[in-house]
Amino acid sequence: MHTTSSSRNFFITGVSSGFGQALAQAALAEGHRVIGTVRNAQAASDFERMHPHNALAQLLDVTDHAAVEKVAAESEKAIGPIDVLVNNAGYGHEGILEESSLEALRAQFEVNVFGAVAVIKAFLPSMRARRSGRILNITSMGGFITMPGISYYCGSKFALEGISEALGREVAGLGIDVTAVAPGSFRTDWAGRSMVRAPRSIADYDALFDPVRERRQAVSGRQLGDPAKAAAVMLRIATAVERPPTHLLLGSDALELVTGKLDTLRSLFGAWESTTRSTDALPLPGAP
Repeated sequence: MHTTSSSRNFFITGVSSGFGQALAQAALAEGHRVIGTVRNAQAASDFERMHPHNALAQLLDVTDHAAVEKVAAESEKAIGPIDVLVNNAGYGHEGILEESSLEALRAQFEVNVFGAVAVIKAFLPSMRARRSGRILNITSMGGFITMPGISYYCGSKFALEGISEALGREVAGLGIDVTAVAPGSFRTDWAGRSMVRAPRSIADYDALFDPVRERRQAVSGRQLGDPAKAAAVMLRIATAVERPPTHLLLGSDALELVTGKLDTLRSLFGAWESTTRSTDALPLPGAP
């Protein structure tokens, strides 16, 4: 693979489409080396055609944790230490909670949470030994806000947001930076072929959920966010000299909705402040 003094080694999961593909393209265009994970041989061939020297595909299902370890070792043997790890592989589950199976919940968390953590754990020892590395976990504004009909998805992204923040505090003194990147609505196929939809069965939810599902399908591919612009920002975060943010919102809709949620929470907590404080134990007699 071609190298330059300023080039980085990237490992990006899920480069066949969406943010993973856009970020890989941006990184390759700037001369970085990218190992991207895909799910089949055709996707591998398509990815490696992006750049004949600096793009290398790895077949990987992130839910196969033994394979994750193997691929991580093979990747570092092929191009050297990974400087930037990007957990992008994931999908959305759409469905009313009561209508959605527990198996669907497990599958959602296996990919969006357990898969991401398995990849982190595979590369973290090498980063820690070098006292260097950056990890970007692609979460969602759905890791801060919620909407009816995507409870499983929001749960997985809330989990990844929390894991990212806690991990960042664990490794901050070891030269490793962790950023949770939370996009809003972007022109990816998240709401298209990448989404798993639970069948409808309970009429009581029709009035609430049917318009939400119809609106999401109608705007798919015409959302406000531009994946190429998001990729440019993520590439800057991954390679900048200064320390990156621990949380990064992408898209004006994400900013508006998440900050609105924070304002609502402040108001709610303030309204119930006396009740909250009432649960504290009384000071012991004679205590200062």
